[in-house]
Amino acid sequence: MTNKVPVLVTGGAGYIGSHAVLALTDAGWPVAVIDNLTTGFRWAVPEGVPFYEGDIEDSALLARIIAEQGIKAVMHFAGSIIVPESVENPLKYYHNNTAKSRALIASAVAGGVPHFIFSSTAATYGIPEVSPVSEDSPKAPINPYGMSKLMTETMLADVARAHPLNFCALRYFNVAGADPRARTGQSTAGATHLIKVAVEAALGKRSHVEVFGTDYATPDGTGVRDYIHVADLAQAHVLALEALIQDPASSLTMNCGYGRGFSVLEVLDAVDRVTNLTIERKLSPRRAGDPDSLISDNRRIKATLPWEPKYADLDTIVSHALQWERRLSEIRSQ
Repeated sequence: MTNKVPVLVTGGAGYIGSHAVLALTDAGWPVAVIDNLTTGFRWAVPEGVPFYEGDIEDSALLARIIAEQGIKAVMHFAGSIIVPESVENPLKYYHNNTAKSRALIASAVAGGVPHFIFSSTAATYGIPEVSPVSEDSPKAPINPYGMSKLMTETMLADVARAHPLNFCALRYFNVAGADPRARTGQSTAGATHLIKVAVEAALGKRSHVEVFGTDYATPDGTGVRDYIHVADLAQAHVLALEALIQDPASSLTMNCGYGRGFSVLEVLDAVDRVTNLTIERKLSPRRAGDPDSLISDNRRIKATLPWEPKYADLDTIVSHALQWERRLSEIRSQ
């Protein structure tokens, strides 16, 4: 039995963070949340979970939270995640994702927090030469988003060598879906995730879905990605935390994906199937920097953690996203 220590979830009112909060509270972990609510929603944090509205850069606030809540682990989701925006506004990304992470890590060290789980990304690999991509593949980010995350991974590795702190960096592939019980989901207006965009189109919130690039070296010419259900991803965080507590001397870096990919057109076909509708598809030129295929080699996480994904099915991911999109319409109309 792992000792269930108090966990601080940064960005816990956002998409992935709110699912991690549910996974932790469902399993009986004491949780507190800090979020500045720039992209998160106060209602996404369950009742009874201590909530602090503020910034992870605020060292005085962090010191107070760590002391008040007896925090022994940080799950760090706060940050900016839109790749094209990172190209247009790199300084925002190096501030939000790198400089603020540095401040957060400093607060964790100062507060004697021994465990740190970091929300990283497959964007650290850039355009990999081989797919599936393993953790040992070259790290060659092609945009400031990927680089800002890789810099944080590097900081954590250096800090773990110098201080009594161990960490797990989980490199996500394409996160999708929503809580199976529709308690939370992807709620940001103008989101760019394909499945979110497609279910919005299916419900009439968008007129069409734009397909960027039909000339990739893939079976149907559209980009192939490894889509992981957000609830399975959240479960991986809980298991990673247990692993860090059980072996305080070791740190982990692992891909988080299912190890299989679907093309853009296959995803849209799945949405058509689940909704019994036909979404209008608008074929457009490819975007700069999109790899043909990005699929995880997930052997390391499967060998390291007792992680058994429950929702590794594209139609299930789509149906949960659709269920949440309907629920979100209700929340917004209240």
